[in-house]
Amino acid sequence: MDVLGEFLKAHRARVNPEDAGLPSHTQRKVKGLRREEVAVLAGVSADYYARLEQGRETNPSAQVLDALSRALRLDTDARAHLHRLAGVVAEEGHETQVVSPELRRLISGMHDMPAFVMNSLLDILATNALADALYEPFTPPTTPPG
Repeated sequence: MDVLGEFLKAHRARVNPEDAGLPSHTQRKVKGLRREEVAVLAGVSADYYARLEQGRETNPSAQVLDALSRALRLDTDARAHLHRLAGVVAEEGHETQVVSPELRRLISGMHDMPAFVMNSLLDILATNALADALYEPFTPPTTPPG
């Protein structure tokens, strides 16, 4: 197994099926998600994902890596590392991490509806008071120690 495959396997083991919105009714032989579950969440074939993890596929696209980042719930640093491991340059500036003061004022002024701002990785960047009250806690996911 190559470094990319080891990275994917390690992060797959860190995601609980329930956290990914998947049912977990049976005894699991593996910790975390199964390969097939990651493939479904990322929108790729199970065979393709298995080849990536086994080091038999060496040229994933940036779009596939982004989809895997979302499926594995990677933070920004882990996403960038995944791209580096695959030899794919992540699109710099593609992810907005800063919410402008104007947008913050706009959502703060929405008193009758919850509002929040997310980037394309579904990270919550800003919320208004009603969103905080309804969806508390809105905290970024943390990577479990390991």
